[in-house]
Amino acid sequence: MWPVCKKEISQFFSSLTGYIAIVIFLLLNGLILFLFPDSNVLDFGYANLDRFFEVAPWILLLLTSAITMRTFSDEFKTGTYEILQTKPIGRWQVIFAKYLGCLLVALIALLPTVIYAITIQQLSVSGGIDVGATIGSYIGLIFLAAVFVAIGIFCSSLTNNAVVSFLTCAFFCFLLFTGFDAVGRIKSFESGAGYYIEMFGIDFHYHSISRGVVDSRDIIYFFSVISIFLLLTYRKLLKR
Repeated sequence: MWPVCKKEISQFFSSLTGYIAIVIFLLLNGLILFLFPDSNVLDFGYANLDRFFEVAPWILLLLTSAITMRTFSDEFKTGTYEILQTKPIGRWQVIFAKYLGCLLVALIALLPTVIYAITIQQLSVSGGIDVGATIGSYIGLIFLAAVFVAIGIFCSSLTNNAVVSFLTCAFFCFLLFTGFDAVGRIKSFESGAGYYIEMFGIDFHYHSISRGVVDSRDIIYFFSVISIFLLLTYRKLLKR
């Protein structure tokens, strides 16, 4: 299981594309947080990372799509998936190994963003950042990355074209992240049903954790979504 996981990590970093994807992720977040007008924390005057945690999910959505787009699609395209099936490793082990490898890459990309929190804390004149809310938001980002990676693994199992996998993953992530929230805000559902519709969306639970309170309902939701997409991946591989 570990050799497959290690292969996913090394495959992403074996070319310049992997490094460029992570650099772009960090650069965009840094520019929005410290340079762009109407969003940078220096003009805002308050020591917090709210803008970063608002924008990061959208950039993370694209990053995880890029990380996962070749997991199975390249295996199908090159014919190595058939070779992988001859190894003494089950389908679930293959799925978990690839999932873990891609998730570790996403976490590696998130790790340097801790520098943003340290920098803002040092620039703060008094009080500093809200440590509880910041930790909660980072936990939310980690769960968000875990869900996006599970979606990406499933989308990669649908096709042998990496570009199609990338676009499909980005679409599904966008739909699940903001789709239910948009439907819940329709006037027809404002009487009360809208709140329960929003609860099906990833954005609802991400913002819930970002408040600094880790609710068991949010954790159950994230693990449920991850399990569903990994199960769908397993079912798709069975058909092959």
